[in-house]
Amino acid sequence: MSLASSPSSVSWADPARASLFDAWMASVAPRHGLQPDTLQIASADASFRRYLRIQGAAGQPSRIIMDAPPEKENCHPFVHVARLMEEAGLHAPRVLEWDETNGFMLLTDLGDATMMSALDPEQPEAAQPHYLRALDVLLPWQLASRPEVLPPYDEALLRRELQLFPEWYVAQHRQHQLTPEQHQVLQSTFDLIVQRNLAAPQVYVHRDFMPRNLMLGDAPGKPLGVLDFQDAVYGPITYDIASLMRDAFISWDEDLVLDVTIRYWERARKAGLMDFEDWHADFGAFYRAVEWMALQRHLKVAGIFARLTLRDGKEKYLADAPRFIHYIRSTARRYRELAPLLKLVDDIEGTQDVTGYAFGRV
Repeated sequence: MSLASSPSSVSWADPARASLFDAWMASVAPRHGLQPDTLQIASADASFRRYLRIQGAAGQPSRIIMDAPPEKENCHPFVHVARLMEEAGLHAPRVLEWDETNGFMLLTDLGDATMMSALDPEQPEAAQPHYLRALDVLLPWQLASRPEVLPPYDEALLRRELQLFPEWYVAQHRQHQLTPEQHQVLQSTFDLIVQRNLAAPQVYVHRDFMPRNLMLGDAPGKPLGVLDFQDAVYGPITYDIASLMRDAFISWDEDLVLDVTIRYWERARKAGLMDFEDWHADFGAFYRAVEWMALQRHLKVAGIFARLTLRDGKEKYLADAPRFIHYIRSTARRYRELAPLLKLVDDIEGTQDVTGYAFGRV
């Protein structure tokens, strides 16, 4: 989610839910100095949640309200991860009120300026300082990690996510029926991806760490705020840096991707997070692991974006699918073991591989 204000009035498809909300608002507004007549849509995300912004009375800050129908959304992970982020010193929304029964939550407001709003794809030099600020958030989050606190990013979850690609992108979006040989190529590739990623050291993983979920705030020098963290898991240390630099909605030339990833690696190494195999001394070994982790995410997200459009009617997401196909093809072109995947994707897309490599914008 990104919490950019909108002048849209708040409407309710279910009158009964509207009544529940009005009753809840009548109880919390006086306690927090809120003005119910200022309620606006702040954002909606890829789930069934939506976020509303409400202004405070004179001298009181604005707040964010999460509207998450409990039969469709489980808010317990959000509350749990918000507490972990606060303990790690991160600037994340604080839960002020929670109607667990009806799925309404009052949160602190991190503002309406996302990191994404400050980025220009034609100006990578200007983007670099913003990405370094993102590292200031990512490293403390990873250093706070403890096992058995968050759900594991285990083999079962990695494979479930990978299956979204053949189920939704290939079969539903592309209407392509895999041959037995193509099916075997995909499954063999998935085996490699899972094996490589399970070998990585484990830390807290935001799982959607990207500029649209990082907030600039309104005070210079203040740490970036963090949103959309409810799906956090305990998994490969490579995931969040891969997510940050190979974004769902903006792409960069490899110069910036390498620059920021190297800076992350150097800082993580000093913090003791790179004490694995030869990662401490060899950036190339770490970077290869990041690429294999990114490949899992690209395949997953292509499937998710197809599902969001075809099942949930959110057409804007599938428009960004070519970015992920580009990422997949670029990575597959770099590794001999992934040549069968590259051919399979080219067959599905009706494209033809070209010699050379370009990571850049699509």
